[in-house]
Amino acid sequence: MSSPILDKLAELGLQLPAVPAPVAAYVNCVRTGNLLFLSGGLPIDGERRIIGKVPTDVSVDEAKEGARIVILNRLAVIQEEIGSLDKIVRIVALNGFVNSAPDFHGHPQVINGASELLVEIFGEKGKHSRTALGAAALPLNVAVEINLIVEVED
Repeated sequence: MSSPILDKLAELGLQLPAVPAPVAAYVNCVRTGNLLFLSGGLPIDGERRIIGKVPTDVSVDEAKEGARIVILNRLAVIQEEIGSLDKIVRIVALNGFVNSAPDFHGHPQVINGASELLVEIFGEKGKHSRTALGAAALPLNVAVEINLIVEVED
């Protein structure tokens, strides 16, 4: 069965990873009505982890790539939850957290990695409201964490 969104991912040279297991006492996704509330995802791709403070340990470009990895992980969760990414009506909101050095203020540039990828994949449906914040520390010392709210079909 053809999937326009999976075809778009392939066109971009991307594929969905295995669904990551939660790293603490929570679930990856909660559905209420037509909304999915996705827990914060981390930039983990197999054995690769984007770890450290931005920009002292991790460059802005590396952290931006980490944000893209998080989105692919979150999309894998959605695929598992609803069976097809083609059922996404809209990406409603994205909240991004950057493990920041105290004097770093480029959080939006890091989280742009996630926002830009969502628009590349979903077009207008990928445009969302957003928060981009710095944090003193993140779980597992990752460089970035992102959660999403997504509207889906019945």
